[in-house]
Amino acid sequence: MYHLRVPDDLVDADYRRLLELRDGLRRFLRWSEQRAEAAGLTPAQHQLLLVVRAHDEPLGPTIRDVADHLLLRHHSAVELVDRAVAAGLVRRRPDPVDLRTVRLSLTATGARRLAELSALHLEELRRMGGRLAPLWADLHAVDRS
Repeated sequence: MYHLRVPDDLVDADYRRLLELRDGLRRFLRWSEQRAEAAGLTPAQHQLLLVVRAHDEPLGPTIRDVADHLLLRHHSAVELVDRAVAAGLVRRRPDPVDLRTVRLSLTATGARRLAELSALHLEELRRMGGRLAPLWADLHAVDRS
């Protein structure tokens, strides 16, 4: 078990800031899940689409990349991708260099759904930003060592 030295000078405001930050993150995640469901996607499918679209490999992510980003076991990522392929959201392609590797890309339907959800999410983040930004704005200035 990892033990951290607890600073002697934690104050009520520190605990409130942590609560407000966790509360804000949880509310955003719940809001995000509801938007995905309203768009006909599961929250996991929405995350999958985001991983595929935002991945920095030009050929697209692998199943392992998806599992790493979504904190899933490999077989769970395979099942998620299988369902997304069946729903017409993503497609599999063999890697041109290593044919044992499968790369993922968005279909036109997946790209459209992700763009719509992303626009909503960016707007919500702008709205929430004013409330959440102060919670971590001065953390770098606090030295409790």
